[in-house]
Order: sequence, then structure tokens, then C-alpha cells
Amino acid sequence: MMIMIVVGARPNFMKVGPILRAITAYNFRAAQGGALQPILVHTGQHYDAMMSDAFFTDLDLPKPDIFLGVGSGSHAVQIGEIMRRFEQVLLENTPDVMVVVGDVNSTLACALVAAKMNPRPVIAHVEAGLRSFDRQMPEESNRVVTDHFSDLLFVTEPSGITNLSREGIPAERVFFVGNTMIDTLLAFASKADSSNVLNSLGLYERCQGNDDRRELRPYALLTLHRPANVDEREALLEIIEGLQELASSREIIFPAHPRTQRRIHEHGLEAYFRFELQQDSHHASGIRLIEPKGYLDFVCLMKNACLIVTDSGGIQEESICLGVPCVTLRENTERPVTLAGSMNVLGGVRREGIQRAVRQQLVRKQSRQMPEMWDGKAAARIVEVLVSSVPLRHNRASAVESSAA
Repeated sequence: MMIMIVVGARPNFMKVGPILRAITAYNFRAAQGGALQPILVHTGQHYDAMMSDAFFTDLDLPKPDIFLGVGSGSHAVQIGEIMRRFEQVLLENTPDVMVVVGDVNSTLACALVAAKMNPRPVIAHVEAGLRSFDRQMPEESNRVVTDHFSDLLFVTEPSGITNLSREGIPAERVFFVGNTMIDTLLAFASKADSSNVLNSLGLYERCQGNDDRRELRPYALLTLHRPANVDEREALLEIIEGLQELASSREIIFPAHPRTQRRIHEHGLEAYFRFELQQDSHHASGIRLIEPKGYLDFVCLMKNACLIVTDSGGIQEESICLGVPCVTLRENTERPVTLAGSMNVLGGVRREGIQRAVRQQLVRKQSRQMPEMWDGKAAARIVEVLVSSVPLRHNRASAVESSAA
């Protein structure tokens, strides 16, 4: 069985790595003739050394079999170019299954192309059913449309089952398997402890009266990348102002996406930040903007933070599994399971709400919260479903065609 797996942006890499390893494990166990043949396609939707190559290295991912090199652009331009290039890939390879993950433009574009192919591959969507119910979010449109094109829908949390049922998707196509991104986190969390990132950022300080012992200075970790939060100056300024109270008491480490860095400069907001080259160890407060980090470095920063502030869906999930209190800079979340137990709270995007949420989370004790099925075995369950479901679908299609003839 040929299984084509598509990645396009950094969050996708953590989601497909466990699937590739689960395929390898299945092939090791399977008798001859039952092997699965994975083909990894990287659309290049996000591509630079730190946002892409470093993640492949950190996660021990194989080099992509096919690289489309699409690059950035408006939603319409990017989706159109992915479709144009990916169509040729499907025509040349004719996979039995095409797996897409998450909710980026590559996910939607490749699902749309596959849905119109003849022969049509089985379309499998990993991380199906998540809904913010905010259609102004580009990712929400990508999620909804991809789910309705898909034949097999792999759900990470119970809300996904409910959402897909409400939208009329048959239950026999929906599988609650867990979260492959958490598979990756559980597999690499210990390895992240060997990262030197805390030392390189000067986050350790000597204990008073002891020249040999050092302790980690408390810090918060910030990520901010959604267009709604960074593209308009007033929206970004409102968030920054909402974080000033936190920044006055401790350092905020901000690994900033290149696009976010550009917006900060375009909006003339540099005065609110300390930049990476300004490595004055005497500073113990302020927002310190640094370059994006690889996966292991970033997990290390998450694990050791006293608070995570983010507008990322995936980081909400990782924070609760690491037991680090989180404030989400959004009015909604498509991942309601992260709100159970209040380890993650919605701070909104207005300064007063952000300040209230930060105060609440700073006094919260760290506590790991592992949702149902988030046990590191989601990818193995996905492969089991593919092996058991896809041949049956093809046999059924053949039987229908023979009957019609």
C-alpha cells in the first residue's frame, strides 16, 4: 500500500513524525508482501533553515521524497500554487492513501486535488473535527472543508466527534485515536533536557553566597503569529500593552516567527522589545525577542517556563501535557480539552483580559493534564486503521464496478 503523507508548515512535522515511525514499526512486524510504502511530500509552504530543516534534524525525520518549494504568498496564491504542483505529484505516483494533517493551506489544497483525482486516493485527515466556530480564522475554513473531503477522519479529542456528527459526517468514517503531536512530545521531552538553550540565553544565575550553584531565573515564554494578532498595529500594540505588567516582573522570552518580526518593525514597535544581541545578564524583565528555535530547544523552553502565553493551538496542547500554566491570546479555541482543569485559559486580545488571565495563571501550581488517549500511541492506532480500512474500501469499490459492468 502506498501512503503519501503531506507536510507544509512547521506544526505538521511534529504530527507526521510518529506516523512515519509507526509505518516503519508495522513493516518490521508484517510478513513479506504486506509492507506499507510511505512517500513524504513537503510543499514548502514554510521553508527556511530554522523553520523547516532544523525540525527535520531534531525529530529524526527522513528527507522529503518530494519537495514542491511553493513558498509564501497570499492564501489564494499559495493554495493555487500548491494545487498546481501537487496535481502532478498525484498523477505520477497514484497513492492508495493520502494523509494530510492539521489545518494549514497545504492541508486544504492537497485534499482538494486528491478529491478530484481519478483514481482517487483514500483521503485521511489527522487532527479532524476541531472547531473554533470562528469563520474569520483561515484555519477554520481549512479544517471544515478538508474534513468534508476526507474518507477517514482521525480525531484528537472528544469535541471532534461531536462536531463531525453535527455536520453529518458518518460515524464509521471517524476514529478517536489521540494526538500525534503529543506522541512526539512524549518521545522527545527527555531528550530536550540536554538542550543548551537556557544556558545560551543566560537564564541561569548564581545563588547568593554560593559560587558553585546556579538556579534558573523565572521567565515566561511567548509565541505570537496569527495574522489577526500581528498584522494590524493596534491589535499587536493592545497585546503588547497587556503583557507589560508581566514583563515588569520577569523576563518574557519571545522566539518570534520571521513574519511577526517584520510586522514589529513595520509597525514601529521595536521600543517594546529587547533583541537577541542585547544579552545583558543583568536584565531580569522585559520582552526579549529571539530568533525561532528548533524543536528540542523550544520544548526545553516550554518545560522550564513558569508561564506560557501563546496564540498557537498546538502549544496550548503541549503546555497542559507539560504541566505549565498557559494563557491563550484568543477569544476562542478549537481545542476545548485544553481548558478543562484551567491549566489553559483564554485571555482574549484586549489588555485588561490579558492582564487578568496572566495574574490568574501565575499563581496556579504546575500540574500535568493528560487528556484521554494522549498516551503516545496515536500514530500506531492510525496505521492500524489504515491497514484494516483501506483494502476493504478498494475491494468494495471493485465489487461495485464489477456489479455495474
